[in-house]
Amino acid sequence: MEFRIADTFTDSLARLTGQEQKAVKTTAFDLQMDPTSNGLSFHKLDRAKDSNFWSVRVNADIRIIIHRTAASILLVYVDHHDDAYKWAERRKIERHPTTGAMQLVEVRERVEEVEIFKPKEVAAPTPAAEPAAKLFDNLRKFELMAFGVPEEWVNDVRAATEDTLFDIILHLPQEAQEALLKLAVGEKPAPPTPAPADPFAHPDAQRRFRVLTNAEELKQALDYPWDKWAVFLHPAQADLVERSFTGPARVSGSAGTGKTIVALHRAVHLARINPEATVLLTTFSKALANSLRVKLASLVGGEPAIAARIVVKAISAVGYDLYSERFGQPQIAAPAVIRSLITKAASEVEGHRFSAHFLVGEWEEVVDAWQLRSWDDYRDVSRLGRKTRIGGKQREALWAIFERVRAGLVERRVVTWYDVFGRLTESMTVKGDRPYAFAVIDEAQDLGVAEARFFAAMAAGQNDGLFFAGDLGQRIFQQPFSWKALGLDVRGRSHTLRINYRTSHQIRLHADRLLPSTVSDVDGNTEGRRGTVSMFDGPPPMVVACTDADHECRIVGKWIKDRLQEGCAPSEVGVFVRSDAELKRARAAVKAAGARAIELNDKVEVEDGAVAISTMHFAKGLEFRSVVVMACDDDVIPQSDRIESVADDADLEEVYNTERHLLYVACTRARDHLLVTGITPVSEFVDDFLKGT
Repeated sequence: MEFRIADTFTDSLARLTGQEQKAVKTTAFDLQMDPTSNGLSFHKLDRAKDSNFWSVRVNADIRIIIHRTAASILLVYVDHHDDAYKWAERRKIERHPTTGAMQLVEVRERVEEVEIFKPKEVAAPTPAAEPAAKLFDNLRKFELMAFGVPEEWVNDVRAATEDTLFDIILHLPQEAQEALLKLAVGEKPAPPTPAPADPFAHPDAQRRFRVLTNAEELKQALDYPWDKWAVFLHPAQADLVERSFTGPARVSGSAGTGKTIVALHRAVHLARINPEATVLLTTFSKALANSLRVKLASLVGGEPAIAARIVVKAISAVGYDLYSERFGQPQIAAPAVIRSLITKAASEVEGHRFSAHFLVGEWEEVVDAWQLRSWDDYRDVSRLGRKTRIGGKQREALWAIFERVRAGLVERRVVTWYDVFGRLTESMTVKGDRPYAFAVIDEAQDLGVAEARFFAAMAAGQNDGLFFAGDLGQRIFQQPFSWKALGLDVRGRSHTLRINYRTSHQIRLHADRLLPSTVSDVDGNTEGRRGTVSMFDGPPPMVVACTDADHECRIVGKWIKDRLQEGCAPSEVGVFVRSDAELKRARAAVKAAGARAIELNDKVEVEDGAVAISTMHFAKGLEFRSVVVMACDDDVIPQSDRIESVADDADLEEVYNTERHLLYVACTRARDHLLVTGITPVSEFVDDFLKGT
């Protein structure tokens, strides 16, 4: 007998108290071990529309709803007695007659007419308005059913307008929701998947129903009910996790589309199908690596053999540890030391007119990044992305400066981070001693040149060796460069996720206005935001231009206080600012709300009972129910100091791009509520954020 669990069960379990959850888990384990046990109390639900619905008694008040046949038991829902019965009486599990996927269908009853299409109250009679346009009135019944719409909901869908769409799709299976949302924004949904013989084997069914073959799998599903991603995957995600690639592969998508989830599952999948291999799961910061480590524990906590072969580290830690093992502990040169060496070298070389800012940029983005060690290397380098042209004589003068900088580093026995990865790459190329069989890299858009070359050498020629997850629209650290030139050609193996689970339709729509509809990398790979849809509705984001810092403090303080009074936990609120200089404004606002603040960094994470505050750089990888993006003043974002110090035309464009990306990252941390504030005059980016409103 097959034992399955539905995503509705994990959702409902998460809403119970800790003590109630413990009792439910005990009963669920008993049910899995012996569904015919005399100790289990079954009751057939006579009023349910589905004759296979039964309840199982947990205690005097809690009931598990199961779908029971001769061949299987499916955990469907759990709640207090009356609520559990009421839920079951309005649902049924059936095979969709067109798609062939097993669905959990909400029964359409006449009483729902009032619930779904409740008229809005008005203060006084108003002139009759034109009836709202029906979004899907041009589609016939069989066309809508081909997208997974249950037959009894077809008429409601055909009557849907822009105002009622989100009310209706809440009652539909997820594949139907996604298709209708794509149609509503002018996109064409993917063609239906051919129907398999087993309705539970259909990809759309597997996103909501999962077979649990042993007690360990059930424990995983029940121990982490809030992490639904650990048990259920969207078909597009599952395909990328399990697909075999003949070279480096990349998954992209805007914020909230599940790239990190795919990366986690991909690492686990590679470890499972390669029992002797070690898999590296890495990202650009320690904070994000810690987050990945926690998520991985929830995914493979019951499989210690798998967990032991997945190494989770920040990219810098990967380089530092490997370098220490092979060449001794590296002494990393501080940025101030490098700037001092550049200044000193520039003073010793006559005949150049380059500014200190230009020299630092040329060192960081060309000489050090590409690990140029000789005059020939520097003479022939393309200087991609650097628009200030320099002739042969100028290059000679520049190399004379950088040659002195290299000598100064050697004299001080220090290295740069790029030196670390450069030497490791040389070692792997010569000796072939690759430390990991596979690498999965999250937030890959922020990879540097030497790091990318390191990964290319590590997985050279190996199928499935490298899997990247990232979003070009969230690149905030690195200058663009050619991956292909380093041996990382992802053309034909690059895929975009377009279903947003984290951010409401309204917040995503506004945030996307901060970026172009299509972003391209140096190699011509494009990532588009068109066609991305959010799976839930919410209030529109608020933007307030304040007269001064005190006014902003009062506005933000009251807004946070309102969210807390509505039931939002302090740890579900985040406040982000552009830089350390604006953190005091965030602290004052949280204090005005009567809440406690905790400042996030590489070592400090979100804490229960405290509102998180940080700069936008530390927002990456986080999510909150409610977010405030403060201090969006005209001279704060884009940051005036960065603009004023620009010495290269390319730098100016890059400053504007990364500043936009920062604001986009901060805004897309919000799930339900977003407030953007600044002191008049506010940032020019805020105008883009408000376009169309």
